[in-house]
Order: sequence, then structure tokens, then C-alpha cells
Amino acid sequence: MDMEQSISEADLIINPDGSIYHLNILPEDLAETIITVGDPDRVSEVSKYFDRIEVKKGKREFITHTGYIGKKRITVLSTGIGTDNIDIVLNELDALVNIDFNKRVVKPQLTSLNIIRVGTSGAIQEDIPMGTILVSSYGLGLDALMRYYVQNPTAEEIELLSAFNQHTTQLNGIQPYLTAADPYLMKQLATGLAIGITATAPGFYGPQGRKVRAQNTIPELIGMLNKFKVAGKRITNLEMETAGIYALSRTLGHRALSVNAILASRVNLQFSTEPGKVVEKAIKAILGRLESI
Repeated sequence: MDMEQSISEADLIINPDGSIYHLNILPEDLAETIITVGDPDRVSEVSKYFDRIEVKKGKREFITHTGYIGKKRITVLSTGIGTDNIDIVLNELDALVNIDFNKRVVKPQLTSLNIIRVGTSGAIQEDIPMGTILVSSYGLGLDALMRYYVQNPTAEEIELLSAFNQHTTQLNGIQPYLTAADPYLMKQLATGLAIGITATAPGFYGPQGRKVRAQNTIPELIGMLNKFKVAGKRITNLEMETAGIYALSRTLGHRALSVNAILASRVNLQFSTEPGKVVEKAIKAILGRLESI
């Protein structure tokens, strides 16, 4: 889009108080380092570690706290579940820093945000125990979000996705997409943590291979995913936001990293008896490293 082209009121909705439509926050409410969580109740589980909080706002499932740890300004924001919500959150975060709301034009100087997801996930490899804190080296999307956006994958991403597509033969019209984590955030935040490819599904039950009453069209999804391995890379876990965050962040010029608290072993059919403690472990692991970015 031409930077001087005006963005219509229908394309970018701004509330009467000047806040962005869904997130309900003003540009000045947002820090350039953002932690996203799925559960609105988890926002306070992060912000309780802030030395001070200057913003507390919310609308629907989108709760925002902005404050400081030492001199580091941080926003923690709940996204709700799924890449449909990620579409809303990422576009509105970008608009808050890169659109002049008064003139409705793109700013001449763009801002790149640091976006760190801290979320829950299930491991699909037998050797990854519950309680592991795992960083997503790539997000592999099994949802449809990025069919609506132009992507510019790297040669490495194209090659890895091609290998995955050759490995899978039963995805019934699904068109996967794949995006790498931001290398700078990986270097600064992932040291000493488990790393693997994270698959992102568009649902919790059938789309993640769970069987309750409805019959699944891909009954062996977990086995199909956990058998994929190329050049030492493998799919380690399954959740519902990472691939959308990685791909849209790349498209919009932001840096993104996903940190997964492993609460379930899908291969061993187990779920953590202390999920809160695992999530707290992930939160602490990342908050202690944010000063470096």
C-alpha cells in the first residue's frame, strides 16, 4: 500500500476514544516488547512480576497490561484461542505503531515489534516430557489464515515445506504454510531451552487428532506429524497460534518467537497434573531474559 494512500474507516476501525477497534487500546498504551498469552486470566499471571503497571484495559477476550520490569517496558496481551484471533491481534498491534490514526496513512518510519507468545501445547514426540519449555524454531500452519496474505518465504522455508508436503498424503485439501522464528529473538531468548517445529491446528479436537464422538478425516494425524524428520528437524508439538503469529509477523515486519509450556503428551495420552506450575515456569524463563532485547 502507498504510504500516502488513506485507509478507509471500513478497513481500519478506530473507536470514538481513539483506540483500536478490538484491542481497545491507544498507541501510547503499547510497549514495543509484547508477550501474548491465550487465556485472559493469564495476563495477570505475567504482570504480577512487573515492578509497576501503568495500563490495564480490556474488551472481549483481549486483556492488556503494560508496565515495567526495571527499565524494560513490556505489554502482556491475551489473544484468545486460534489463528482467527491472531489475525485480529497482529493487524491491530501493527496498526497501533505503524498507522497514523489522525491521517489514516502508513507512517514513513515503520516500527518492528518484539512479539513473544507464551502458551500451552501438547508434545507429539515420546521423548519430550510434560513440563518441558519448548521454543518453536518454525511454525507449520495447518489452518487457512495465510491463504489471504501474500507471503515471501525463504528458500530454506520452501525446501522444508516441500519436504513436509511430500511426507504427508492424507491432509484432505489442507495447504500448509511454514515460517521460521525470528533469528534475533531465538538467539537472545532460546538458549538452554528445547527447540522444535511447532504445528498449528485450526481447532482443538479433530484438527489436533483428538477422538471423542465425531469421526475424524485424518485419524492418524499425530503419527503422520511425529514421523516427519528432515536434516535433523522434526515436529515436536501441536497448538493453535504459533504459525499465524510467525507468518503475519514476518509479513508485517515484526519479530516473533513462540515459547510453549508442554502440558500434554499426545503419544503417551497423558495430561499434566500441575499445568499452572508449568505455565509459571515458562513465564519466569522468558521474563528473566527480556532485558537482553
